[in-house]
Amino acid sequence: MNLVVLQNWLDNASFAILFLTMLVYWGGAAFPNLPYLAALGTAGMAIANLCIATLLGARWIEAGYFPLSNLYESLFFLTWGITAVHLIAENSSRSRLVGVATSPVAMAIAAFATMTLPSQMQASEPLVPALKSNWLMMHVSVMMLSYSALMVGSLLAIAFLIVTRGQNIQLQGSSVGTGGYRSNGYRLHKATELISQPSAPAVENNGFARFESSSNGNANTAVLGLVTTTPIQNPQDARGLANASLSEIHNSEPLSPQRLSLAETLDNISYRIIGLGFPLLTIGIIAGGVWANEAWGSYWSWDPKETWALITWLVFAAYLHARITRGWQGRSPAILASAGLLVVWVCYLGVNLLGKGLHSYGWFF
Repeated sequence: MNLVVLQNWLDNASFAILFLTMLVYWGGAAFPNLPYLAALGTAGMAIANLCIATLLGARWIEAGYFPLSNLYESLFFLTWGITAVHLIAENSSRSRLVGVATSPVAMAIAAFATMTLPSQMQASEPLVPALKSNWLMMHVSVMMLSYSALMVGSLLAIAFLIVTRGQNIQLQGSSVGTGGYRSNGYRLHKATELISQPSAPAVENNGFARFESSSNGNANTAVLGLVTTTPIQNPQDARGLANASLSEIHNSEPLSPQRLSLAETLDNISYRIIGLGFPLLTIGIIAGGVWANEAWGSYWSWDPKETWALITWLVFAAYLHARITRGWQGRSPAILASAGLLVVWVCYLGVNLLGKGLHSYGWFF
């Protein structure tokens, strides 16, 4: 089969499969009682990943160099990376909500590459002298994989904010740093149950514990309430303290135990995926500096792409620093990671299309 025809067929097939996969994931979120949709969505992502890998392999054979020389190729490599990281994240979290967040982005990137880019930007062309280097594979592929991981991690952080409705909840998971609490002996308490001793030391739990609300007759919602160690002098004080706890619960919209469990999963896997993408970004920036010195005689020239790569590195370095050394969890790091998604897109696509520099594709200007 002609490799060009195969590529044209595979890029359209990838978009179609990703579009159907997105519908499957969204349908699974709307109808959680249909368990086969989760397996179908995973299969769709895996098939799309295989189609894109075949597309890139055919392009590599046709052009004779690693397919990362233009925007069309990098967009499909980015999509391949997102689907690959998605499969890792979904397998680790066992949550279909991962696909709800990642499949629309992967589908949109494939659609942009297939339907929006001019045909001349989709065709393979001989490499310019500066790109005829083994650093093309080393630098660009690592940078694209780091973008994929950081995007997926940021998307899961956005999903966390949606699941928790933006509430500042305290989490108990394995993604705590040195500044966080580490006790795993906590439990859900009924709102009407008086707590005279915390289930874990107040210092370790940041003064919070989970309470289960039974205001609707069946205890099926859980919220975070402040743990008090104030000694109870008489039954009237006990009733007053219980009423105060109930008042706090009703003032803050409760989250179900399922939502809390899902939020912990999303927070944990988002942290781990970003922790995977950050060292890749670091390696990619270092490799780019070495390549720039070979090609242009300077390790760093403050090109717009280099500047935004540094900004991206600083944003996610701040995220990891806050989590590892300051013990941040929940809403604050999720907001920072969500902002990081915008920074990654500006670094990857914005400066390439709108900026003028050594990395510009020159499509708009």
